Amino acid sequence: MSFLRKLFGLGPKADFKTLAEEGAIILDVRTKGEFKQGHIKNAKNIPVETLASNISQLRDKEKTIITCCASGMRSSRAKSILKANGYENVFNGGAWTSLNRKLI
Repeated sequence: MSFLRKLFGLGPKADFKTLAEEGAIILDVRTKGEFKQGHIKNAKNIPVETLASNISQLRDKEKTIITCCASGMRSSRAKSILKANGYENVFNGGAWTSLNRKLI
């Protein structure tokens, strides 16, 4: 299981509910169409394919960010992009449906 956690960039377990309550940004990196079909309330949508060119939308590099997508693959990629651009407090929340259940 730890191999899979590393593979998807999940890292150590995080208390996503507490992070969200403390003001973390939920960053949904699915396509605009996928996002329109359903998403976490108040989530910000920047598709992973455009994240690097739209990273300025995430102004505060100190702010906690939780990435999510459909399965955890794109959110892992998004976490890597953010980390490479100096964002320190980034967590891969995996699939948005699973993350949503953790936030309730």
